[in-house]
Amino acid sequence: MFSVQRIMTLQPTRGLYLYLETLRVAFDDSIVTDDEAQILHILAQALGVAPSDTAECRSVVEGDLPSPFEEGSEFEGHQMGDATTYQSALIAALDDDIISEDEWAMLDHLRRIIGLQENEHALIEEAIRAMSEVDEQGHRRIERLERFLTVCPY
Repeated sequence: MFSVQRIMTLQPTRGLYLYLETLRVAFDDSIVTDDEAQILHILAQALGVAPSDTAECRSVVEGDLPSPFEEGSEFEGHQMGDATTYQSALIAALDDDIISEDEWAMLDHLRRIIGLQENEHALIEEAIRAMSEVDEQGHRRIERLERFLTVCPY
């Protein structure tokens, strides 16, 4: 009988690091709900993780494959562009028709992973509110933002 060895093809990037860390939160209870799957899909898009890489990421989180990141990786901590990445993920989640506590918890975890500062979050909120005046989905986005801020206050 031949042994099949799986070769990891994941290339370490900041987006992949953030996605994997968020995916770990979804798998903490060994159950990924439909709502969690939806926000993971949104995050993968916002973070630039290819759909073909998400299954491999799951194998990493489940321990079947080694992580492409070493302890003390250059991708850890707050980095330039994180606020924009978080803003993109937040807007995508706000524009999604399904909003759940699980989604908010995962976004809150992403906010913590990247070390988003309170003043940065305030600027992101302000930008979302300003966009709402010219965006056809703006009113609904603001309602959902208010709910997020109630569920996950900074």
